[in-house]
Amino acid sequence: MTWIDIIAVAAGGFIGAIIRYLASVKLNTNAQIPYGTLLVNMLGCLLIGLVFGLELSTPLTFFLVFGVAGALTTFSTWLKEVLGMARLQQMVKAGGYMIGSVILGIVFVYAGYISGSFF
Repeated sequence: MTWIDIIAVAAGGFIGAIIRYLASVKLNTNAQIPYGTLLVNMLGCLLIGLVFGLELSTPLTFFLVFGVAGALTTFSTWLKEVLGMARLQQMVKAGGYMIGSVILGIVFVYAGYISGSFF
């Protein structure tokens, strides 16, 4: 890993974190389902699949995957939201959100990969 790679990750992380914050503030407030978290996680999956399908250069891959997608997606927040639903005895909602997120994540990574492979 070079200094350029490190700077690429940091710059991408800055962008991803801001997008994640804005999506959370705008879409998760008073929502029955945390749509902001779902959106950023699916965008991150799509981006990761797209980047690997395109086979981009290392600094650009580091910027997009480890930087943008790494800061954009959030496993810990997703699990906190599932736990919050479970604590409120919303087991069907928690299970649906958890299983739906995993299935959608796989679909989005694959869709991104297929899209990137065309170029």
